[in-house]
Amino acid sequence: MTTLKKGDEVTWKSPGGTAHGTVEKKQTTPTTIKGHKVAASPDNPEFIVRSDNGGKAAHKESALKKA
Repeated sequence: MTTLKKGDEVTWKSPGGTAHGTVEKKQTTPTTIKGHKVAASPDNPEFIVRSDNGGKAAHKESALKKA
């Protein structure tokens, strides 16, 4: 059951501590972000998140926490 949606403010653990950002969309097909493959699928979705510093990344829902 998905609880995150576009526009949700989220946090996640990053090498520098805790990062903050906003969910842009739920990704259910494979894609590439900054040269990294994102193996998303309908059974294994990932969320595209724009961080407060402008970066973009994909995270599994289990790695994200609503802010």
